[in-house]
Amino acid sequence: MKTSYVSSTAISQALRYSMMKMQTDLVTAQKESTTLRVADVGLALGARTGETVSLARDVSRLNGIIDSNSLVSSRLSSTQTILSQLTDRAETLRSTLSAAVSGSSDHSVLQADGAAMLGLLTSTLNTSINGQFLFAGINTDVKPVADFSDPASPGKVAFDTAFQAYFGFAQTDAAAATITSTQMDDFLTNVVEPQFLGAGWNANWSSATDEAIVSRITLNETTETSVSANISGIRKLAMVAAITSELMKGPLNAGAAAALSERALTLVNEGIAEVTAQQTMTGVAQQRVNNASERLETQVNLFEKTISDMEGVDPYEAATKVSALVSQIETAYALTSRIQQLSLLKFMG
Repeated sequence: MKTSYVSSTAISQALRYSMMKMQTDLVTAQKESTTLRVADVGLALGARTGETVSLARDVSRLNGIIDSNSLVSSRLSSTQTILSQLTDRAETLRSTLSAAVSGSSDHSVLQADGAAMLGLLTSTLNTSINGQFLFAGINTDVKPVADFSDPASPGKVAFDTAFQAYFGFAQTDAAAATITSTQMDDFLTNVVEPQFLGAGWNANWSSATDEAIVSRITLNETTETSVSANISGIRKLAMVAAITSELMKGPLNAGAAAALSERALTLVNEGIAEVTAQQTMTGVAQQRVNNASERLETQVNLFEKTISDMEGVDPYEAATKVSALVSQIETAYALTSRIQQLSLLKFMG
């Protein structure tokens, strides 16, 4: 019969190594219990790891577009609000002009309404969000419209100079009473219109670009998401505001005032119609952005579920594993302590 010795040190070391492994397993189990996904994706999935990496990259890209769409929606919403303010103010001016054409409105009332329209145009078209000007086209860091009320502004200087050159006196000069309806109509057509509806707008009034911002709203879809201050409707409203606020300051006779009011009424009608059409287009863009975001969110949810199915762990199983490992480690600590207390002297005593 062969006998072999039993070493308490060997047993203690075996327990120590076992306990170290259980502690490592516990860290992994606790991580899985907290994140609800496997601690080592590569080890768990093997060759399929690339699928989850690809899906995670797609989720990141889609979430980036969703965040971008949120900013775009905010910009479009603010744009709609401003366009509504402009059309509301233009409706008021149109009512005053209609009264002026029928001869039942005072010049001062029309001049005040024109000045109010001009002030609103300047303030709203220069609105910025997050440091970007809404109506500047792609020049989002440049204020789009000069302040016409500033005597030194290029638009005001050009307007005053043109009037002086055409008539030979200033708008408020007493000689303005001698302007005929034919002269007023010719001045508005051949001198003023080019300043607003022609090259003079970009030269003296606007620093915006005709090109609007184009945003990517899905991986393969883009749309225009801004409105430029250079659109025709805004130019026409600006012209109406300028001629009523500036020319009605002077002592115009009934004929010249009527010619001015009739031209302004025609322009304000056209301007309101065109700005309203732009509101419709902006609303369509808003709806496209919202629909795109909903589709992207659906895709993200689907991809995240697929990733969870591949990488996820059962929360109850993970919690049970943690509990079992903690219990085993505590038992191992107790056994190690008991073994370390074994002594031959104690046994012989």
